[in-house]
Amino acid sequence: MTTGLFASRKSVAAILAAHDGDHGPALARDLSAFGLVCIGLGATIGAGIFVLTGTAAAQYAGPALALSFVIGGIACGFVGLCYAELAAMIPVPGSTYAYTYATLGELCAWIIGWDLVLEFAFAAATVAVGWSGYAQSLLADAGLHLPAALAAAPGAGGLVNLPAGAIVLVLTLLLMRGSREASLANAAMVALKVAIILGFVGVGAAHLKPDLWHPFIPENTGTFGQFGWSGVLRGAGVVFFAFIGFETVSTAAGETRDPQRDAPTGLLGSLAITTMLYVAVAAVLTGLVPYRDLNVADPIARAIDAIGLGGFAVAIKAGALVGLTTSTLTALYGQARVFYAMARDGLLPGIFARVNPGTRTPVLSQAAIGALTALIASFVPIEELGELVSIGTLFAFSLVCTAVLILRRTDPDRPRPFRVPAAPVVAGLGILSCLILMAGLPGETWTRLAAWLVLGLALYFGYGRANARRVRAGA
Repeated sequence: MTTGLFASRKSVAAILAAHDGDHGPALARDLSAFGLVCIGLGATIGAGIFVLTGTAAAQYAGPALALSFVIGGIACGFVGLCYAELAAMIPVPGSTYAYTYATLGELCAWIIGWDLVLEFAFAAATVAVGWSGYAQSLLADAGLHLPAALAAAPGAGGLVNLPAGAIVLVLTLLLMRGSREASLANAAMVALKVAIILGFVGVGAAHLKPDLWHPFIPENTGTFGQFGWSGVLRGAGVVFFAFIGFETVSTAAGETRDPQRDAPTGLLGSLAITTMLYVAVAAVLTGLVPYRDLNVADPIARAIDAIGLGGFAVAIKAGALVGLTTSTLTALYGQARVFYAMARDGLLPGIFARVNPGTRTPVLSQAAIGALTALIASFVPIEELGELVSIGTLFAFSLVCTAVLILRRTDPDRPRPFRVPAAPVVAGLGILSCLILMAGLPGETWTRLAAWLVLGLALYFGYGRANARRVRAGA
């Protein structure tokens, strides 16, 4: 043990021993490298393509949204390499939380764990709101319309977004049945949604209106972040939400058959595929619809309607529903594992660390996060959700890069099945990229993050610190 800021820092060996020790039923190791790639694609190919592309193009980047995705992909490349090293070396539930515990100590681990609660819960809620938009668009095509009061959150024209809350609860029940069943369902839905996205790119490319790409970078309005190069930067920060799949893949590493091999494959494979798809969809989308008309929860549906292919529009909207379903599913999965890891260390009530002996899943943790996320999805507008997720993701990613640098110094001899090449340079660029993208986000987003962290610190000093000490004393 050390003192001060780094008090109660766990060694990597201690984290691995705690995960593999006799603490009741363990999480099942049912996932393969392919399953991890599918989890990554399920988490990343969702709201980034089907929802946030529209608001980011309309409010910040214009047609240069494709460039925003390129910037986000480059930043994520640095971070992805760092994630791959840590996930292969420390394949346990909790991902960034566990890495921070091993490098910066308990207090910092609590802060990042609390940030991950924000990241995953709000990510799932954001995607669920987008799911609701596409579901209502499909219903409208069939002549059915929900009452306005049940179709949107307060502040967005309604009283409660009923479809958004309902899909979260349904997926929570699926996850409580077991990760293997959820993984198989996710893989099937991922294959379908990738085919749908490729279909959209192919058909959309045949109907492009190149004039809509001019000017490619609209002139800045005089306010930072509203078009111009600052808008491209802000757009990259907002759509960085789309790359949250790294966290989910890393969290799932502890449930793979061969984490040392499967984790890097899942992380880097999903990054390469998703970045290419993001750039292609952004280019086609802004070439079909004037970017200022894309400020809606279902921009792909708006683009397909502009083409005028009725039958294909139904298929695309159904594919979008599938895509958003997998994104919601994987975000809920990741959040429950973070809860499980924190509760196992005593920072949250031990009830959240209980694993059902039949399904071998943390069912109470999954149920709690599902209920919380359903409430958020039902009552918070999508604009506020997306930016909060992005800043939480960037914060977590910067700490992952920091953890690589620290562990190279504090535990240099530990086997690393995957090593970041030129680690000081790559990790340093990852940290710098995350900080730059965070700086481009609106001030009110920083204020909300600060308020969330203050609440988390109150919970830590009021409960988590003392309870964690009791758990360590009884270990």
